[in-house]
Amino acid sequence: MNSNYGQAVERRRVFVSYHHRGDQAYYDEFSSSFHDRYEAITDNSIERRIDSSDFGYIMRCIRENHLKGSSCTVVLCGRETPKRRYVDWEIEASLQQQMGLVAVLLPTIERFPNGGTAKPDRLQDNIDSGYSVWVWWHALLANPEQLPLLVEAANGKSKRLILNNRQRMSRNG
Repeated sequence: MNSNYGQAVERRRVFVSYHHRGDQAYYDEFSSSFHDRYEAITDNSIERRIDSSDFGYIMRCIRENHLKGSSCTVVLCGRETPKRRYVDWEIEASLQQQMGLVAVLLPTIERFPNGGTAKPDRLQDNIDSGYSVWVWWHALLANPEQLPLLVEAANGKSKRLILNNRQRMSRNG
């Protein structure tokens, strides 16, 4: 714990979900920018570390080896993120554990003419319900003090807002 004006400040553990091949450089920058503020921002690529096609086993590994001890999942959303099944599964497992959920919209995210953006469907459901909070990448880097506030806001949301009834992705898009 860090000390801040005599009060103990908890260093939150966060899990970062992202498309490893497409957004590794953003993860690396995120990690180097915020590793001092959070206890665990590590690259736990499920795609590379879990060699199984058994969904139950993979979800147990996500919960026990990747999310355990984390209070919040940060999803880095780039162009290919909505098409990645492991990102969907990590979001699903995070919601099952009632973890906070923060979306960081990367510059590569697909933008629609109506002003919307392409995010993983399960994440979008929870943004729409008011459970998940979100921020643009450049705004976050311009004001790094915003992330702890977003994490605390996400953790403080009513768990009744969680929407996690969508069918899970069975393959990458």
